[in-house]
Amino acid sequence: MAQLEWSNALVLDLAEMDHTHHEFVDLLALVEAASDDSVVRHWAELITHTEAHFGQEDAWMRDTGFSSSNCHSLQHKVVLQVMREGLRNGHDGKLDVVRDMARELAAWFPAHAQSMDAALALHLRGIGYDPSTGQVAMPQALPDTPIHGCGGASCSDKARQAETSTA
Repeated sequence: MAQLEWSNALVLDLAEMDHTHHEFVDLLALVEAASDDSVVRHWAELITHTEAHFGQEDAWMRDTGFSSSNCHSLQHKVVLQVMREGLRNGHDGKLDVVRDMARELAAWFPAHAQSMDAALALHLRGIGYDPSTGQVAMPQALPDTPIHGCGGASCSDKARQAETSTA
């Protein structure tokens, strides 16, 4: 059994995001179940998917007022960098590194999806963003300035200002 399986807990009510996340979970399960002969190939397929997956989310953030410097995009970059390092290790025959990374990715993904991706999905729904067309139904709801942090209330500019003023 895969360490991470698709469940309703991962559904964010944004069809394109949910579909991509489901594919990610399925591809990760293939890595976890792969034989030594195929684990590197499956890991490479997961990386290709993840590059497109994260690129899609990063584009949605850029298009709708999330700052390109936010921690969500930064986390995408770091995770991809680590995954690519795993691929290099896999090509060097260090399959245990790939398998360890797959387990860590399975542990990381739900928290990422349920926090950062959930905040993005909420933002996209709040402005009436159609991910398939890039159209914003409620442009008046777009932020006046780029959203920094993760996009959640706890790491917004207002939250940071409140912390600073009470310290």
